[in-house]
Amino acid sequence: MTRSPMVRALRGLRRLPGTALILVVLSTLWTTAAGAARADYPVDYNFFAGIPYELRNPGGSLPGANDWSCRPSAAHPEPVVLVHGTGGGAQTNWGVYAPLLANEGYCVYSLTYGAYDLPWPLSAIGGMRPVQDSSAQLAAFVDRVRAATGATKVDLIAHSQGNLVGNYFVKRLGGSDKVDKFVAIAAPWLGTFGPVIDPARNFARGLGAGPAFEAMLGVTPCAACAQMTGTSDFMKSLNADGVYDPNVTYTNIETRYDELVVPYTVALVPGPKTTNILVQDGCDADYSEHAGIAGSDRAAAFALNALDPDHPRTPPCHFIPPLTG
Repeated sequence: MTRSPMVRALRGLRRLPGTALILVVLSTLWTTAAGAARADYPVDYNFFAGIPYELRNPGGSLPGANDWSCRPSAAHPEPVVLVHGTGGGAQTNWGVYAPLLANEGYCVYSLTYGAYDLPWPLSAIGGMRPVQDSSAQLAAFVDRVRAATGATKVDLIAHSQGNLVGNYFVKRLGGSDKVDKFVAIAAPWLGTFGPVIDPARNFARGLGAGPAFEAMLGVTPCAACAQMTGTSDFMKSLNADGVYDPNVTYTNIETRYDELVVPYTVALVPGPKTTNILVQDGCDADYSEHAGIAGSDRAAAFALNALDPDHPRTPPCHFIPPLTG
């Protein structure tokens, strides 16, 4: 086995007298540097940037995501768990955020929840099962992240349906003590009257599974889609004690051009420990809609500020197209 220069140097020092303290110091510095090291992954600000990775490596992980040896740094003590939207998956929904967060020094993790047990690529289309089932998958995943990293709490970044999955976990499955910050992108907090199945169709077409997906819907429809409507019993039950959990800090990021969360104001519900951000405030050039907001660099800057409010950055303002962001 080839050993690194650092390992060979430490072994050489071990043979010298009076170097015990030096070894301790060097080992500590090496470990600290490794835990806080930033990566240099390419970031393509395009909502669909993750689809090529899924096509090349079905069921895999994006660059920077799901490194189970990652240890949170003092600067970013909470791992970040990404919770995709309807039809999305661990790779397809997070082509921007996984490498971006890893580059910023975060331990970042993503899962595919709520997919039916079918051959790929249908297995990559998540968010189809009931929200309760998906939230149970998220709960188990968060526990795995906490065990692997040694962190007490995680931060969540969710998109679309992922916000309901995350909030059900927080409010109903014991996540209140396991989540510190919740960054909610295009969240249907009060339910929506938009065409919620459309994102899944877009992902299916991107994976070359359009006809197969339509055939699947004829047999196993999207259970979560019915739950997300504004008049559903699920939404009434979830919000019976209020939208937000008092132990969690929420940041809502939304666009006025959201065609799926209708009206868009349901994503900006006021509450304690809650910050509401409309990306067009101060930037009329942002035309992102429901998909594009999860691919734009402007929304991503707001998300990074929510995770690390002590080191805010100025979100860029430039033309941001719909669909891709």
